[in-house]
Amino acid sequence: MEGTICSAQLTPEEERLVIRDITIAAEAQCKEGDTFYLITQRWWQHWLDYVNQELGSYANNGTSSYGSHYYEASSTAQKRPSVIDNSDLINEATSEVSNVGIELHDALVEGRDYILLPQEVWRQLYGWYGGGPILARKAISSGSSQTELAIEVYPLRLQLLMMPKGDRAIIRISKKETVGELHRKACEIFDLMVDQVCIWDYYGQQKHALMDNMEKSLDDSNIQMDQEILVEDYNDGNGSMYSRCLSSVQDNGFIEKDSAPMLLEPSRSSLSVAGGLSASKNVSRSCSSELSQGQFLASPSSDMDNFQGTNGMGTRGASVGLTGLLNLGNTCFMNSAIQCLVHTPEFARYFREDYRQEINWQNPLGMVGELALAFGELLRKLWAPGRTPVSPRPFKTKLARFAPQFSGYNQHDSQEFLAFLLDGLHEDLNRVKHKPYIKTKDADGRPDEEVADEYWANHIARNDSIIVDVCQGQFKSTLVCPVCDKVSVTFDPFMYLSLPLQSAHTRSMTVTVFTSDGSTLPTPYTVSVPKQGRCKDLIQAITNACSVKNGERILLAEIRGHLIHRFLEDPLISLSTIKDDDHLAAYRIPKKSVDVVYLQLIHRHEERELSSITSSMVWRPYGTPLVTSISRGDVITRGDIQSMVHKMLSPMLRYEKSSTSLRSAAACKGTRTSGSCLGSGTSDSSTEDHQAHRTEASTKLPLHMIDENNVYIDLSIGEEKTIRVPSSLSSMRVFVDWSREDLQKYDTSVLENLPEVLKYGPAPKKARSEPLSLYACLEAFLREEPLVPEDMWYCPRCKEQRQASKKLDLWRLPEVLVIHLKRFSYSRSNKHKLETFINFPIHDFDLTNYVANKDSSQRQLYELYALSNHYGSMASGHYTAHIKLLEENRWYNFDDSHISPINEEDVKSAAAYVLFYRRVRGEDAFVSNDLHPSIDLSDNLQRI
Repeated sequence: MEGTICSAQLTPEEERLVIRDITIAAEAQCKEGDTFYLITQRWWQHWLDYVNQELGSYANNGTSSYGSHYYEASSTAQKRPSVIDNSDLINEATSEVSNVGIELHDALVEGRDYILLPQEVWRQLYGWYGGGPILARKAISSGSSQTELAIEVYPLRLQLLMMPKGDRAIIRISKKETVGELHRKACEIFDLMVDQVCIWDYYGQQKHALMDNMEKSLDDSNIQMDQEILVEDYNDGNGSMYSRCLSSVQDNGFIEKDSAPMLLEPSRSSLSVAGGLSASKNVSRSCSSELSQGQFLASPSSDMDNFQGTNGMGTRGASVGLTGLLNLGNTCFMNSAIQCLVHTPEFARYFREDYRQEINWQNPLGMVGELALAFGELLRKLWAPGRTPVSPRPFKTKLARFAPQFSGYNQHDSQEFLAFLLDGLHEDLNRVKHKPYIKTKDADGRPDEEVADEYWANHIARNDSIIVDVCQGQFKSTLVCPVCDKVSVTFDPFMYLSLPLQSAHTRSMTVTVFTSDGSTLPTPYTVSVPKQGRCKDLIQAITNACSVKNGERILLAEIRGHLIHRFLEDPLISLSTIKDDDHLAAYRIPKKSVDVVYLQLIHRHEERELSSITSSMVWRPYGTPLVTSISRGDVITRGDIQSMVHKMLSPMLRYEKSSTSLRSAAACKGTRTSGSCLGSGTSDSSTEDHQAHRTEASTKLPLHMIDENNVYIDLSIGEEKTIRVPSSLSSMRVFVDWSREDLQKYDTSVLENLPEVLKYGPAPKKARSEPLSLYACLEAFLREEPLVPEDMWYCPRCKEQRQASKKLDLWRLPEVLVIHLKRFSYSRSNKHKLETFINFPIHDFDLTNYVANKDSSQRQLYELYALSNHYGSMASGHYTAHIKLLEENRWYNFDDSHISPINEEDVKSAAAYVLFYRRVRGEDAFVSNDLHPSIDLSDNLQRI
């Protein structure tokens, strides 16, 4: 093959180097449109073994662009691979349609079944070995910014249905191809005239949208894998294609153009379109003029598109608001939140009126109106008469485009989705087109009412939308400097309240205690401390738990990545800065009155570091560091450090004679509770045994350090040479590089698996059965707490960053109060869910006493009308919604597409996750007829 290097005289090593160099060059020049080739993993592995057999070590395939696939070179000589054989990737089942070409097996996994090779690499290998079949794929742009590259291994497989003949065909086409290319291929397959054919998005066997924008990509047109495309042939002599197209549009009820639905009931709307025409004029004249504008909003009664393709049209008096949402695959999180929002009366009114005039098309923080249009269209479908479930596919497609974290079909957090949606709708519907710059003024002793109104006016000057009108309230935030007692008051907006579910005033923390004198093995202790306590409280609890002697003290440290991240020496550090998934170590070190330096013993073992082709052994930290202290003025020799290290490691020595006592000590490693002191020391016989056998392990360990001048010092030689104790540093690091021989003498496993501060597990039945009041959760949320270090506050009086205490008060309450119960916790190493039962009121949720603004004499009462539930665990949960249909004054359970009535007493459960409350005024503004589709809602909008 042209451009390839002949392999007849190349050794395996030379082949490897050629492919490595070609790969590096190909990676540097990779761009959209480049061709990549699939090659079976089985053959690729054989070739890797062949070219790496002389290395006798681990290696990888030499490129990060198509994965890192590690393997161990065989100890036996590998034969040169035969021809490339990709047959195991091919679906041998014969297809009835000849135009599909070679089909891959479904669900092939890169790295397990196949590897993707750049074109230049494939050409070289193919030139050497030959074979096939050749499986070429293109690199396409992906991601929300369309700047990431992905290989389209599985192009769209589309089912073409040609009407009126009923012929069918299957084609493969890239999702980046245009509608025009799909149109051309369809005409070619069915032997049709291009100008006599219309093609439709026929999702769910329903005419979802006329595909007449020939420049639009299939990806932007929301075309999905295995979707049906309707090909309509109008070349039958019964009028022009466009007049037949219009007739088909009217029969179908609506047409969607660029996700902007079009109204086809001119008698029921006066919405204007671009060019000054209204929807009530000239609709039937041309399919290419009025309809191509794409400026109409769908009528609730005409838009009956659904997954099954049935009409589902109800009578004008039929009950509305009882339409379910189809689960597209783990989309229950989205369905639950959407049902709560669409049954919020203000939103139901707003999005069924002409909200398009408020869309902020130029807002750089918004989604150019697309999210608002998609949500509004979905709401109209859910409020249309009839109960046929609606597919949220168009909305989800728009959502994934602007929020890639919700793409695909994995389970997500309903509250996180809700927060994004509310914020996105606000920005899309922000009435402020040009946000002014406003400098915040200090309160300077002014009345809170005056300052709060000023802050709110500044906020509204930049943020004014239906979301602000309905869902946003205002906090009073009070910060107090711990040094100068400076008080700062601000008033900040909020969209929802995230309430903690822990009401207890204490907290359990697990800390592993290490000794520096070699007296015991590491021992974890679980102690109880005040939830708002300081480090001094934790140190005191550990001191009591492990019976620290008079001449000792506890040094607390946070461990990250097998290194000491920080020493927690300041007794005033808030325990709230220590997270549940942190790892803490406590060191029992001698009390010394003089200035001390901490000697940290860092453990390292050999690991293989994998580069592009070769690999090498490197030393990496593992386990937990050990710590002892030395006086800064002491004269320390290399031999002294060896002795200190041997002393700290002595409990881990492996002795034949003392194996019984060592196992006894190891048995004490279980978690201690406060007040217990098991394993706090060794027996006299054990101590004598250690001393008797110290000479067996007295060989020097491979220790070294880097001093403050960055000079490497080998501590295993020159015992008498002195070590300069750092004059400016608080600690010095000594590294022990554990060889296999040394690890046969010491059992360092006790230094691994340092427990987390709090390891979550299933809640005990007693804890789950005890209800927690929603008021208690609110009080815990509003309670004064110190800020965490990353949220430190700049004190204007001290002119420094301070870890101030913060107090929140409710000041301005919204019309709809959304409350998030923080059941889920995401940390660096785990996820967990709290199953606490929250006793929340359904009626008369009284917040009067929690509002700092006392200007209003009215009681602040709220009533529950919707909630999102989460059932199950973090790994396999399910979301539903409980909705109160106001026109019936009755509760329903919305479980995706299934809807069933429930009793009010069944609304409360331990699954409650997000609560929706509406304000109750003297005269209830939520009248049932306000939500009926046949009622004129313009007067009601004036009443909001």
